Amino acid sequence: MTAADPTIPEPTHACVRCGRPVAMTVGMCDRCNPLGLADPAASQVHGTVFLGIAIGIVLLAVFARFLLSGIGPFQAAVSAVAPTTAGLNITLTVTNDGSRAGSSTCRIHNGAALMNDDAAYFLSPQIEPGATVTFTRETSALGTAAIAGLAVECSTP
Repeated sequence: MTAADPTIPEPTHACVRCGRPVAMTVGMCDRCNPLGLADPAASQVHGTVFLGIAIGIVLLAVFARFLLSGIGPFQAAVSAVAPTTAGLNITLTVTNDGSRAGSSTCRIHNGAALMNDDAAYFLSPQIEPGATVTFTRETSALGTAAIAGLAVECSTP
């Protein structure tokens, strides 16, 4: 075993509180930690951060649930389809059966095609509870030829 070379300085890093150089084995200098208390383990620090993130996600979920409760369900039907040069003008009739006003995201697709992934998505205007709204949107996602048998499903965004 050889002795450490006194001409080579010991590796250091900055104190987490004040920035003074300290040995790699400690987190704070003697001035910031005069009692020499042990630094928290990395697992403690990471566990605390994970717990904070988990609590934040739960709080966001509860807030979102409260914010969206009472909106919908929505009943929807395709009222008209008219071809345009750029695609289709689709007229939807949507009813809000919920107890609060809200808008819905409607997915329009060819109900007759079993394996067709083509769909258009429309955001409805604000619909009061119990009210029915008819609106028209243009899309190129379903081609330019009028399609019979378009299906629509609307849900809260």
